[in-house]
Amino acid sequence: MTSNEQNWTTVIRPRTGWMDIDLKELWQYRDLVFMFVKRNFTTMYKQTILGPLWILLNPLITTVIFTVVFGSIAGLAEEGVPSFLFYMSGNAIWSLFSACITGTANTFVSNSGLFGKVYFPRLTMPIAEVMISFVNMAIQMLMFAGFWVWFYFFGQEYGALSLSPWFFALPVVLLLVMLLGLGAGIIVSSLTTKYRDLAIAVGFGVQLWMYATPVVYSFSDISAKSPILGTLIRLNPMTEPVLLFRNALLGCGTVSAGWLLYSAVFALVLLSIGVILFSRVEKTFMDTV
Repeated sequence: MTSNEQNWTTVIRPRTGWMDIDLKELWQYRDLVFMFVKRNFTTMYKQTILGPLWILLNPLITTVIFTVVFGSIAGLAEEGVPSFLFYMSGNAIWSLFSACITGTANTFVSNSGLFGKVYFPRLTMPIAEVMISFVNMAIQMLMFAGFWVWFYFFGQEYGALSLSPWFFALPVVLLLVMLLGLGAGIIVSSLTTKYRDLAIAVGFGVQLWMYATPVVYSFSDISAKSPILGTLIRLNPMTEPVLLFRNALLGCGTVSAGWLLYSAVFALVLLSIGVILFSRVEKTFMDTV
């Protein structure tokens, strides 16, 4: 049998299309994704005094600061609900989005040594980072549930609590936020192969994005005072997921199905652009990194 007649189990060819993402191949490498999740989660808290306890301490400290500064001093929290839960819920959903972006922003640069030695679908790396962000949020939500129960039974003087029908849409909204973060993150990671300073600017950009999102202030008050400004804020694709998250868990504010659909379309477009850039850059990034 000649070499041309042999049946190879794996054939590696150069990719030339604009969107060469093999979803079947990604699924075949799902064990690798989980391995990356376990590895990155372990190294994240290795040689730290408190270890994974930081998953709870970080949002707790941030919530206390937001409650004191923006809630008590500035009076920007939503009326009728406990300020502490108002800021903890907003910080939880925003932290998921922020971690997805920052975690995937350095995919090519930080893993160039591994990428240059062995082949595997490069998209497994950012997907693993998004999954780590989701695991961290899931742990934080256990703490949120504990505070929610306490305020429900013993903290009625701080405001009433209720779950809205949007509660059943939370899995879809969390997926939407992760897709937004993944799309923005892989766009940044694709550009940082040539422009390294983008990795430095991404943290500052995410912080500015947070203040353009109703995380530390009540959207109801803003839209009531200035409908035009309220519309501009809702053009931010993260606004409606934050509003729905709070409405589902606290029963405050309002949610627009139309604006939620806008956020979903925006996420899909952003993710498509990110995947195209990622697909193009992964072919030649070893020459520029």
